[in-house]
Amino acid sequence: MALDKHALSELLDALRAGGDIDVVRAGMQLVAQALIELEAAQQIGAGRYERSPERLTHRNGARERLFSTKAGDLELRVPKLRSGSFYPSLLEPRRRIDRALWAVVMEAYVHGVSTRKVDDLVRTLGIDAGISKSEVSRICAELDEQVAEFTGRPISDAFAYLFLDATYLKAHEGPQVVSKAVVIATGVRSDGHREVLGLAVGDSEDGAFWTAFLRGLRARGLGGVRLVISDAHEGLKQSIAAVLVGAAWQRCRVHFMRNVLARVPKGSQEMVAAAIRTIFAQPDAAAVHEQLDQIADKLGRQFPAVEQMLRAAEADVTAFAAFPVAHWRRIWSTNPLERLIKEVKRRADVVGIFPDEAAILRLVGAVLIEAHDEWAVAERRYLSEGSMASILSAGEPAGLASANPALLAS
Repeated sequence: MALDKHALSELLDALRAGGDIDVVRAGMQLVAQALIELEAAQQIGAGRYERSPERLTHRNGARERLFSTKAGDLELRVPKLRSGSFYPSLLEPRRRIDRALWAVVMEAYVHGVSTRKVDDLVRTLGIDAGISKSEVSRICAELDEQVAEFTGRPISDAFAYLFLDATYLKAHEGPQVVSKAVVIATGVRSDGHREVLGLAVGDSEDGAFWTAFLRGLRARGLGGVRLVISDAHEGLKQSIAAVLVGAAWQRCRVHFMRNVLARVPKGSQEMVAAAIRTIFAQPDAAAVHEQLDQIADKLGRQFPAVEQMLRAAEADVTAFAAFPVAHWRRIWSTNPLERLIKEVKRRADVVGIFPDEAAILRLVGAVLIEAHDEWAVAERRYLSEGSMASILSAGEPAGLASANPALLAS
């Protein structure tokens, strides 16, 4: 393990001089940085400035990361790569989230817009009113820069599957407290790995907001989308049809089931749910459509409204069937994205009411960046590379053009 000779020399000089340098923290930072450089060199296939036939890529600058230890916070530099991604195993995967959460709580407190929940948390942390506003501003600005860089980065790969969903968080807007729509996009790229693709915060989840969001993704390079998975929000459906022309639309089966069961007496809900689930347990596309027809007919004898909903939504809830069977469980609902939104809500619940819209973007962005980094280093792909290649190279899948005529006509 090679240590930075300049940093090591400075540390030794400080020790000899008997200065007030924090020796433990400085020593840990030196070692931690060396570990990161060693791990990066192993992934690259060569050390810094080293010529090697095993080299796989090159360095492309570095990004700052704060690493919390018992000796204090260490300011580390994580190398960026020209191709691929690198995230050192040394760093705590959720450190950025904790820092963003702290910044949001402190910002609410120092600007006098905090709720009782925030006030109680500040007292628990032992932080008094003397906290530095400039320090909070500095951390917020640093996090905002990271989020802006992440959400504005170019999208260079093809993403066959695009997941879209939204949630609402409360924030101060002048003297009022309002709900803010938070929309998130994730996708599955050509090699089967997932990425967080986009984030936006706005006043409402209307069609204009969704259209601007999707156009922003397209402007950054999003292409190759074959299937969009989302809830049946009317404004979103129209935006998908207008911006992602040629992509099929899968209505989330979980949301659809909730809508159906809302029309069924409580005592019959489990029976109806079990019957509808059989539609998704078929071996091929033909069997899926045949089973839906049979279930709609059977349930319609007792629940005409359910039959009507099933037949009206057939194209929407069975769009997945035009794609490889191995993908079905991963693309027929927004559950993978909802798990991410659940983590967003868990972190946001600590704050309660955000000081402003920027604070929402800061904390949610931190959660998404950490999830993205974790997915980047995950050994297991979300979908196999071979099965992804089959849909990206086979042209238009069977049934894709007619998978959701209602969407295309909207």
